[in-house]
Amino acid sequence: MPKTLNRSLAVETTVLPNGLKIITESMPGARSLSLGLWLRSGSRRETAAENGISHFIEHMLFKGTERRSTQEIARELDTIGGYSDAFTGKEIVSFNAKALDEHAAHAFEILSDMMLRPLFREDDLEKEKGVVLEEIKMDLDSAESQTHELFCKKFWKEDALGWPILGTPKTVKSFHPKMLREYWGRHYAPGNMLITAAGKVKHATFVKMVDAVMGGMKPGKALPGLPEVNVFPQIAMKTKASIEQAQVCIAAPSYPMGHAKRFGCYLLNTILGGGMSSRLFQNIRERHGLVYNISSELSLYRDTGAMAIYAGTSPGTLRRVVMGVMEELRGMKNGPVSAEELRRSKDNLKASVVLGLESASSRMSNLARQDIFFGRFWDLDETIAAIEAVQAADIQEIANTFLKPENIALTVVGPAGTEKFTRRDLAC
Repeated sequence: MPKTLNRSLAVETTVLPNGLKIITESMPGARSLSLGLWLRSGSRRETAAENGISHFIEHMLFKGTERRSTQEIARELDTIGGYSDAFTGKEIVSFNAKALDEHAAHAFEILSDMMLRPLFREDDLEKEKGVVLEEIKMDLDSAESQTHELFCKKFWKEDALGWPILGTPKTVKSFHPKMLREYWGRHYAPGNMLITAAGKVKHATFVKMVDAVMGGMKPGKALPGLPEVNVFPQIAMKTKASIEQAQVCIAAPSYPMGHAKRFGCYLLNTILGGGMSSRLFQNIRERHGLVYNISSELSLYRDTGAMAIYAGTSPGTLRRVVMGVMEELRGMKNGPVSAEELRRSKDNLKASVVLGLESASSRMSNLARQDIFFGRFWDLDETIAAIEAVQAADIQEIANTFLKPENIALTVVGPAGTEKFTRRDLAC
């Protein structure tokens, strides 16, 4: 079995003959182990008829296996004091657990059993449809969630990135055991899976444990390449009668996850709307009192990305908020950030990175994301050096590349009578 040792020394990688990759990071002094079983694909791989199936299968894997009932899965995890969780993203799916090192083998056996031997029984499926449909209703009741979903639907209108991870009531109701098993068979294969662990772990011992359980799996067929994705910045307005505020999303394209200039994007996002000292928070909230909260975030994927600004305000002040955001976008383009602001944003971003890697769980997740999106491990010193290398001119260049009026998407979900906008209102 090929094995590589990262220069970080604590990070080791082995690939089993069937293509399953295993990455571990030893943390001296740890008494627990966090482990994750990952898919290198998420809801973006679905067809229109399958929309929501990745998330639905995530739910169904907790509904019993050939060896364990639903209750036994929960009881065994509780017995060993373990914590388990799962989530579905646009490009990844994760099943993870944390337990004392002495129970790590048991925790892994439970998770692997769930992934390898699901039952997909008809009665379980029908009951879980009700659970997921309630989850969808919860999102539909949230104006913030609806604003985000409407933005994605319009911005990536030709790609599954624009579809809701949960699916729609129509697609969820259409799922049946054969459909789930076929999708599971294509995606839950060694070549599309990754095992990571961090904490008190010996790589050779962990690999032997995984190999004994999953080494006999057939490699499976490689998934086809993703289609080229385009973005469509649009103005979208939706009326929701039951709310008092207008929820607004103002967004623009960004570099993708693996781009060399991504650290400049992170710093631009931090300066613009990354915290209480950000330009948007200080201007729109503190100076003018127009919102309770306003922030920006990056959504970066393998081959595309977006920076989105979210806020909620009264319909009567919505135009002032939008105009205030446009003013701040112009400011990012028209002049370099000051040395003091750049220093503050770098320190903020570095602290976020460092503090985010203090737990075994976060390190375990970091191992997976680095391999899935970059194909290699970035150690902390390398990441900090990349942040420090960004100059004020780099941030201004990124702003001028993406923050153009024709690139701006505006999404508003508000009560009846909420003001309408045109492309001329988005001059920045």
